Amino acid sequence: MRHVLRRAGRGAIAAVTVAGLLAGLSGCGGSTLDISGKHRAPEDAIRVLPEHGAQNIPPEGPLEVRLPSGRLERVRVSRIENESPAPVPGDISEDGLRWTPEAGTRLALAAKYSVDVVALDGHGRRSARHTTFTTEVPAHRFIGYFKPENRAVVGTGMIVSFDFNRKITDRAAVERGITVTSDPPVEIAGHWFGADRLDFRPQRFWEPGTEVTVRLRLRDVEAAPGAYGIQHKTVSFTVGRSQISTVDATAKTMEVRRDGGLLATLPVTAGAPKSTTYNGKMVISDMQDVTRMDGRTVGFTKADGRGEYDIKDVPHAIRLTESGTFLHGNYWATPDIFGRDNISHGCIGLRDEKGGSGDAPAGWFYDRSLIGDVVEVVNSTDQVVEPDNGLSGWNLTWERWKDGSALR
Repeated sequence: MRHVLRRAGRGAIAAVTVAGLLAGLSGCGGSTLDISGKHRAPEDAIRVLPEHGAQNIPPEGPLEVRLPSGRLERVRVSRIENESPAPVPGDISEDGLRWTPEAGTRLALAAKYSVDVVALDGHGRRSARHTTFTTEVPAHRFIGYFKPENRAVVGTGMIVSFDFNRKITDRAAVERGITVTSDPPVEIAGHWFGADRLDFRPQRFWEPGTEVTVRLRLRDVEAAPGAYGIQHKTVSFTVGRSQISTVDATAKTMEVRRDGGLLATLPVTAGAPKSTTYNGKMVISDMQDVTRMDGRTVGFTKADGRGEYDIKDVPHAIRLTESGTFLHGNYWATPDIFGRDNISHGCIGLRDEKGGSGDAPAGWFYDRSLIGDVVEVVNSTDQVVEPDNGLSGWNLTWERWKDGSALR
């Protein structure tokens, strides 16, 4: 969170996705979206309960999505970071203004849920919203929410990351309760970022085809006085092909390399001089067909309280940092901007069409990307991204990474 405050607005987008098909909130900036600022819809028209980031929600809710006018087009509520993720069943009302879960639905305890909504207003303009919330954890228990998902196919830069719902005081006990192994075998080490986040990675990027297994044996492990774990599960994921893309902020190009060979060199627009893009290695952590970007969510706010931008339909949005750096499609800039000028609020823009086009550079790149792929920015005037801002731990040397283990 401190990165969000420090980097307010650096290309931030508040993201929303529904199984890769729905829209979201993001921001070269934030959490809802319309980049041109034209035809601004009512603020926060899509109402979601629980609110974004809510914790300790009871199994019976509340859980609903509402619109004051227009029509809900798609709603998906899903439990995430689970061995067998499944959507929460529910229905949109006949008037299109409300989604509610099926009668008798109870949420799981100690679980994290995402809500992804796409809606049309009275003029047929599409907007999206993405929120998350967590349910109650039994008293005196702790849980780790982790990525990637079970059985996922990821890029070679994927980092296994745990966020705990409580501050961990006995980090060694918790780290001993999590085992990450691979086939073929490589050395894998943990690194703590503060008292509630633990990441795992090998010395170098994973080899394509590697099978990674994560075993959680945290049940009854005491992480803090009186706080015991409840998780006992095994998950796995597969490393796909290698794709590493290098963005040169000065040349305003992005070279996309697949398994060492050059696939394409694409013209981009990066951060403007007053809102530059981070240098360093960043890992794709989320992908959204369409998302909303609102400058207010990352500190780009006008004197009247409105965001410097609010784009409700940013296409092909790929998250690179938690503080809001995205690589995304841009349809509002003239085509000659790409490869010539850096004009963004810190994001990396690729030419696109309104609604998103698979033939445009942004759509081409999106269709060839995986969560876990690496995007490295060079020759920007900004600092190197902090290793805990998203999955950016590759910016630490191996020795510094291992120094962050409680078992060192």
